[in-house]
Amino acid sequence: QVQLVESGGGLVQAGDSLRLSCEASIHTLSTNFMGWFRQAPGKEREFVAAFRWTTGSPNYAAAVEGRFTISRDTVKRKILYLHMNDLKPEDTAVYYCAARIRHGSTFSGERDYDYWGQGTQVTVSS
Repeated sequence: QVQLVESGGGLVQAGDSLRLSCEASIHTLSTNFMGWFRQAPGKEREFVAAFRWTTGSPNYAAAVEGRFTISRDTVKRKILYLHMNDLKPEDTAVYYCAARIRHGSTFSGERDYDYWGQGTQVTVSS
């Protein structure tokens, strides 16, 4: 059974940094993309960043590019990170980790992913 477990959320002030982690119980050889999405209260879930597992290529939403960095653990290669710098109140949301096992090259839509974590809350105060 595939499990994705996020951690690292919390309450921070604007301008602070935070690192989210997603530990995956997925065989890395079968992973195509892993990504982060977020959902703010009253809004739809939106794409934040994705990481192509085979090539290590990152992709970012325009709203976070230059502030957030997606990466993976280089030893076990089963932990996905989201390094968030210069956080803003508009970054407040529940952040979800997702994994795509099936073939294909799309990565920014909810339907592109096969498995989801439970989410971790990030709250940024002004």
